[in-house]
Amino acid sequence: MNASSSSEIMPMRPPLVPLATLIGRERRNDKPLIKYGQAALAKKGEDYFLIKTDCVRIPENPSSVFSVFAIFDGHNGVSAAIYTKENLLSHVMSAIPEGIDREEWLQALPRALVAGFVKTDIEFQRKGETSGTTATFVVIDGLTVTVASVGDSRCILDVQGGVVSLLTVDHRLEENVEERERVTASGGEVGRLNVYGGTEVGPLRCWPGGLCLSRSIGDMDVGEFIVPIPHVKQVKLSNSGGRLIIASDGIWDALSSEMAAKACRGVRAELAAKLVVKL
Repeated sequence: MNASSSSEIMPMRPPLVPLATLIGRERRNDKPLIKYGQAALAKKGEDYFLIKTDCVRIPENPSSVFSVFAIFDGHNGVSAAIYTKENLLSHVMSAIPEGIDREEWLQALPRALVAGFVKTDIEFQRKGETSGTTATFVVIDGLTVTVASVGDSRCILDVQGGVVSLLTVDHRLEENVEERERVTASGGEVGRLNVYGGTEVGPLRCWPGGLCLSRSIGDMDVGEFIVPIPHVKQVKLSNSGGRLIIASDGIWDALSSEMAAKACRGVRAELAAKLVVKL
């Protein structure tokens, strides 16, 4: 997905306004151009996308438009991924107070994302199903990017100058020491699968349940140690914009963040997603 700023300076009319003031107004009010692409290669068919470029903060007000890009990597079935795709956005929006301006809305968004993730988890678990899902949920409003995530589906940002930033935290017990400590401090057990003869195999998992992740939506059979509280990060892009790559773990098991970003540079967004999957 590619985001870049686009602005147009309107002809000046009396009374004369300094050019710098006009440019500032345009930059504050103009929405950046967003281009995006998507691609998938699934063996189990448990990954789902959400792409919405016509969301609005204020009903029937096109100037309040924002975009959402998300990926949900399900496990133990597809129910949690589908439910989260269909309901997470509305749960987030319901947690934001009405009648506030854009700056207040952006300030309220991180807390609303946490509330939305938690509500989605609670509502899904009431269905009594045992599947679970990662969720990486990206909101773009102007040049402000807000990312909330649970699990190991990652979002990276590549900006002008080749600086690559990780906007998510991988909630894999194998790699995340802080999450291992949180689970064990809460009374959970972290260990590998034991096979015949006492040999331990595979990645670290949380017991009961044997999930490799420490945070997810769903997974009602793994106990209270797996939580739906997302890591949230909000960044403001410069006027040169940037590129986001949002992908599930199948990409990141094969490519580093830098490798994926480098492969996409100079490539149209529509082709970049296909290129990353191919690599």
